[in-house]
Amino acid sequence: MGETTDDENAPEADDTLRDSFRVDKFIATAHRISPADRTLLHELTVGVFWAHRRRDLDMLISLGEGYLAIDEIGRAMGSAMCFRAGSDFAMLGMMVTAPRLQTMGTGRWLLRRVMNDCPGMDLRLSATRQGYRLYKEEGFVPLGTIWQHQGVTRPIHLPVPVPGLALRPMKPADETQVRALDTHAYGAARDDTMAAMLNLSDGMVVEAGGEILGFALRRRFGRGWVIGPLVAETESMAMMLAAPLIQRSQGDFVRLDTPVESEEFGAFLSAAGMGVHDTVTEMYLGNQRRSLSGPRMFGLAAHSLG
Repeated sequence: MGETTDDENAPEADDTLRDSFRVDKFIATAHRISPADRTLLHELTVGVFWAHRRRDLDMLISLGEGYLAIDEIGRAMGSAMCFRAGSDFAMLGMMVTAPRLQTMGTGRWLLRRVMNDCPGMDLRLSATRQGYRLYKEEGFVPLGTIWQHQGVTRPIHLPVPVPGLALRPMKPADETQVRALDTHAYGAARDDTMAAMLNLSDGMVVEAGGEILGFALRRRFGRGWVIGPLVAETESMAMMLAAPLIQRSQGDFVRLDTPVESEEFGAFLSAAGMGVHDTVTEMYLGNQRRSLSGPRMFGLAAHSLG
């Protein structure tokens, strides 16, 4: 999710809503993120070795809201965003602090500001090892691990079809059922995010008796492609859905972030050239909303989007 860290010089609670905050020898000033901030956000993400391209940041800015902190000469110091799904849930993301300023309080200040914009809402985020302690101190509870699989894909053996399931490309008429599956798996109706995902992606569905039981989307992201969201009931169904999208991307860089601990699914991705690159911890505040049974999220749309 980001490089927000356990800040030693934490701001006092009364400082949370101030528009400026002293960081070492600098004064950080926060303003609402807008499309004009794309270049500064890109500088932040490059600084922490994220693969986001400008088009990815444009999408995130269009879907979320939050804050960018800059110093007196306009250099980016940190960011924090929330991505709302309805009136009672939000995903926190784009939590980035410039490496030179980590442990100096900027991350905690921005986190508290964005949390203050979500009063009484259930929250979820993806925490890096650097940010884990900070989020835990702010009340977030660990749920599980997200495995970041990525790599240049190679030819794969198609998984054995699941009896009774038909696999086919996604069609516009599938949107209502696909959105319903995503809402169940994600834990909230993220209408704007799904509209963007469907507009930017190609995809596959599995169905039985005319009812769609799972889906997977693929879109351009970072160095190549990302597969997600991917919603399925079982590992076998998830592999059925992912396989043709991996085949379409053969020889390209592909990423899939999964919150499901599955040796079978992980081995399938690794065999396709998508080994585990990193892990983060999924954490929540309030009610835990992600589905842990039935249709589940086998592939995230992005760390910042869930």
